[in-house]
Amino acid sequence: MGLEIVIKDIQEGARAEVSRIKTEADAKASEIINEAKEVQKKMLGDSLAKVEEDLQKLHQQVISSANLEVKRIGLNKRKELLDKVYSQTVECIKSMPASKQEELLKHIINKNEASGTRIYSNKESEGTVRKLSSLTYAGNIDCIGGVVLENEDGTVRLDYTYDSILKNVYERSLKQISDILYG
Repeated sequence: MGLEIVIKDIQEGARAEVSRIKTEADAKASEIINEAKEVQKKMLGDSLAKVEEDLQKLHQQVISSANLEVKRIGLNKRKELLDKVYSQTVECIKSMPASKQEELLKHIINKNEASGTRIYSNKESEGTVRKLSSLTYAGNIDCIGGVVLENEDGTVRLDYTYDSILKNVYERSLKQISDILYG
């Protein structure tokens, strides 16, 4: 009988030890699982925060890009309108009555004739310019009207064509024109 008691004691001790080890293992496993869940929650939270931040940045980029596109389209439309106004002004100058054109040429020639020895004009104004000016008529130039005066050796050319006058006025007045058209 004594041997059976010893075996029984060893078995009970072994069962107790197994139970203790199993309890410790379960506790350690629960701890590891809980730590893993916490790490997973933190990683998920960090990932969600990063995704949210990335979405916010992307949203801002899309809005900025759309705003730039709207501004670009608006500026292109303004430029088209300003170009149209410029073209209409050129057409108004071209369709000006001959008497008005002669009056303008007379004013330009009288005011500036002393600055040159040769004069140029477009083909349509040649007769009028020859009649109004005492300078040597040097030929035709491609312009909508007006004259170019040149000194004897050709080193100084004064451009009084309507094209250059209109361009200068237009460039100087572009902001005012834009303000008038667009407020």
